[in-house]
Amino acid sequence: MLTMKPSPDNDASIAQLADLFHLLGDPTRLRIVLSCLAGPIAVGDIAAGLQLSSSLVSHHLRLLRAARIVKAERQGKQVFYSTADAHISGVLTDMLDHIAEPTNGIDP
Repeated sequence: MLTMKPSPDNDASIAQLADLFHLLGDPTRLRIVLSCLAGPIAVGDIAAGLQLSSSLVSHHLRLLRAARIVKAERQGKQVFYSTADAHISGVLTDMLDHIAEPTNGIDP
């Protein structure tokens, strides 16, 4: 079991982690990141798939990129986005698996 004790040494880490969860707490941003899980995808394709405007998707991607949740790769005139690394992909995949598990009716 992972135990993390708040201390002055890790307050900055806790604040940074809280900021990441805050960014992912927005349903639109979370849907955008989930769209990037399968691999590089263009802004227009994300927007079309989520029925959002490209400018709104670009705005959210800018925030997600600044937080290192997604990364961008330019290919010609298009920019393709994917999750930043295996940590982000793993956390999201694990959480999706978690919510898909049936409840066993036993409270701890």
